[in-house]
Amino acid sequence: MRARPFLMFEGNAEEAMNLYVGVFPDAEIVRMDRYGADGPGPEGSVFQGEFRIGDQSVRCFDSHVNHAFTFTPALSFFVECDTAEEVTRIGTVLAEGGSVLMPAGTYGFSELFTWVNDRFGVSWQLNFQGAVPA
Repeated sequence: MRARPFLMFEGNAEEAMNLYVGVFPDAEIVRMDRYGADGPGPEGSVFQGEFRIGDQSVRCFDSHVNHAFTFTPALSFFVECDTAEEVTRIGTVLAEGGSVLMPAGTYGFSELFTWVNDRFGVSWQLNFQGAVPA
């Protein structure tokens, strides 16, 4: 048994997956199955998609049903970055067209941290701890 995140988009799953694999090092699209001409979703939209960031795989799809809900920051991806530069670069790219919930800075729990919602509404916490004392 294994549990993994599953993101529901309404027509822009492929665009989101391309953003994520373009901004995170060691990320890739693992699977992209599309609806055909006979649906039930619009032809060419994502029926089943999967991408991977590091060792975490994430499933997603384009819902052909409109819902009265979307993503919320109450559930976010917490990403441990290898460098402070990654936090800044990734946070800047993900925040374009989205919003910054906590600007990049030094907080009591982190050397450098930022929390952003991307333009699709998905929430990302980016963290760099630096050297941990022995």
